[in-house]
Amino acid sequence: MKTLGYYNGEIGELEDLKIPFNDRVCFFGDGVYDAAPARNYKIFAIKEHIDRFFNSAALMDIQIPMSKIELEDLLTSLVKKLDTGDQFVYWQVTRGTGIRNHAYDPLPGNMWVMLKPAGITDGLTPIKCVTAEDKRFLYCNVKTLNLLPSVLYAEKAYKADADETILYRHGGRVTECAHSNCHMIKNGIVYTAPTDDKILPGIARAHLVRMCKKLGIGISETPFDIDEMREADEILVTSSSNVCLRVNELDGKPVGGKDPETFERLRSALYKEICDATCED
Repeated sequence: MKTLGYYNGEIGELEDLKIPFNDRVCFFGDGVYDAAPARNYKIFAIKEHIDRFFNSAALMDIQIPMSKIELEDLLTSLVKKLDTGDQFVYWQVTRGTGIRNHAYDPLPGNMWVMLKPAGITDGLTPIKCVTAEDKRFLYCNVKTLNLLPSVLYAEKAYKADADETILYRHGGRVTECAHSNCHMIKNGIVYTAPTDDKILPGIARAHLVRMCKKLGIGISETPFDIDEMREADEILVTSSSNVCLRVNELDGKPVGGKDPETFERLRSALYKEICDATCED
């Protein structure tokens, strides 16, 4: 198969699957999701992604219709059905199916999975970013399906011929990007926003923090503002598919490029971690 969709046990090409009209996702975006890269038919950090998925569901009071082990077995089996082993693996659970009503009954959730071919970026090519004030609500730590702000921020980057939008709250505090986490390097120390309700606790972010500690690079999980970021030695963007990217342009002006050694130590180690974990048997 070239692509694959799964909905409550039904499997088929994405364009062939049908979803009930009354799935609560259609009216409220009522659900949570997670996603991870697969390489050589192996999903990287699958247990970490599933743990975060179950935590998101618990915070939103959504019932996942299977256990963590059952979900891992399902995803592991589905990735083997595609023609390529390098994939973007996405799954979500919605609150269930019922007539539109804001209040909800304790319904069993509907499970969705989407698989499509995709690779993992090695991080060697720097990216361009723009900035925008972060006007999202304060459930950013939950991976909900309410992504309209992220859609608009991603479109802003696209129209500016940039790759990502870096967000900051009123007052200047940098939070994250439209669909990534962001960090900065200053005087050999990596700074990353704390995991409160203003950012998503990214899996790639967690690996970055652990890798800093492993390599003996200072790591500070403290807030920083947009002006500090503009003057940083390096600006980094991380996500599950973009392990560690360096920003060389922000709002049309050159940034970073002052500590390539620290960046390369991190980038190469993080990319090797994924390659080693997903190497062919």
